[in-house]
Amino acid sequence: MHKYQITKIAFIGFAILFCANILFSQQNKPNILFIFADDHTYEALSAFGSEAKTPNLDKLAERGTVFNNAYNMGSYSGAVCIASRTMLNTGRFVWNALDLEPNMAAERNAGRIWPQYLDKNGYDTYFAGKWHVRNSSPSQLFANVGTVRPGMPQDHFDWGNRDVHHIGYDRPAQFQPDEWSPYDSTMGGYWNGGKHWSEVLADESEGFLQQAAGKDDPFFMYLAFNAPHDPRQSPKEYVDMYPLDAIAVPENFQSLYPHRDEIGCGYALRDARLAPFPRMEYAVKVHRQEYYALITHMDVQIGRILDALEATGKADSTWIFFSADHGLSVGERGLLGKQNMYEEAMKAPLIINGPGVEAGKTIDVPVYIQDIMATTLELSGEGIPDHVQFKSLLPLLN
Repeated sequence: MHKYQITKIAFIGFAILFCANILFSQQNKPNILFIFADDHTYEALSAFGSEAKTPNLDKLAERGTVFNNAYNMGSYSGAVCIASRTMLNTGRFVWNALDLEPNMAAERNAGRIWPQYLDKNGYDTYFAGKWHVRNSSPSQLFANVGTVRPGMPQDHFDWGNRDVHHIGYDRPAQFQPDEWSPYDSTMGGYWNGGKHWSEVLADESEGFLQQAAGKDDPFFMYLAFNAPHDPRQSPKEYVDMYPLDAIAVPENFQSLYPHRDEIGCGYALRDARLAPFPRMEYAVKVHRQEYYALITHMDVQIGRILDALEATGKADSTWIFFSADHGLSVGERGLLGKQNMYEEAMKAPLIINGPGVEAGKTIDVPVYIQDIMATTLELSGEGIPDHVQFKSLLPLLN
């Protein structure tokens, strides 16, 4: 055989092997499904003994590993979610994330934001829901983008005039009519657009998964609920699941937190204005009722997402991460927000499922929720860049 023909055949053979190797490596990269809640404190799952009914998240916990001490690192803003999400998507500790905020365009151009790393490593990327990272847009970072939500549903609060009465704030007052209703769709908020935002997210997630089912590329889906952030609105059937007389008042209930003004959690803080000062047990019970109802409604939508994943036939090759940007005080110590250093405000649930992840295991080692980013980069084979300061959780899982 002519030397040229041998060389040509060898080249074709090498090309076939090279392409096959790429295809094989792509097919063996795990899919990544990241489900993110907002203001979801670590305790608010029925699997952890909470009054909140969360059967789908409970199943996820039973089938996977739970981190009992997963913390948001901190914040440089009263809108704690902004700092949390900036850390999550850039991999930087809180003080460095603050410095990055004005320069997110440079980070994006350098390809140093979470979905960009996975995109470079062969992942088809999807986003829908709450983004809330300043100076950046999901459409600049993800290949497939659904509805992008703002930091919170519009709550009709007049930021310029906090002395005016607003029906969604400073409520409810015991023995007086409550003008606000969590299931009145005319109140806007989660009902803006005609369909509850959590249900819209589940709809789009199902569409994403159907789309991914027909592709060979691994997927990375970032599905971010606004729930259970206030205004805590859900259909009446969910509120009715929590009779007010069955709601417990926190054991550490206080009518007034003694250092509320020193820590910035007094009348000037938007979150603190949700219930009247001084706190009454009745008002705290109503807020907890609406909080649990919104969580249960979200749990039903998460069940839909998990069912849609099963229908793709790719569930066995998919890592699932469920967490939240931080926790929330819902009447503990007289506090109603996340702008404090207590456990209920700083800790979020963290549940991980995936190939080889031990079922029913709990890990008590303190970690950051922002460690999820580094974990996914290691899973993808991308490796963790030197500037990413958070750590992979794989050594703990293993």
